[in-house]
Amino acid sequence: MDRSAFDTSLAGSEPPAGLPVHLQALWWLRRGEADRAHRLVQALDDAGAAAIHAHLHRLEGDADNAGYWYRRAGLPFCDVPPEDEWRALVQRFM
Repeated sequence: MDRSAFDTSLAGSEPPAGLPVHLQALWWLRRGEADRAHRLVQALDDAGAAAIHAHLHRLEGDADNAGYWYRRAGLPFCDVPPEDEWRALVQRFM
């Protein structure tokens, strides 16, 4: 799936079949389902999931918890606008 198809899929009610879990989490987040996105990444134990997890906590305003997850992801605390971070995360998993 390319970025255009991913963006188009956001108009649907469910993520496309076969979408990798990381992108499913970002898809649900964009649809306003942060809890669902959170549950998806909590089930994973890799740097990519940790980066998404950090983003979720940053959006919640929980900087301490976000910092923990950024460190688990091997990343510095993100200081770009949240929209830019979300786009970068989607691109990372494309």
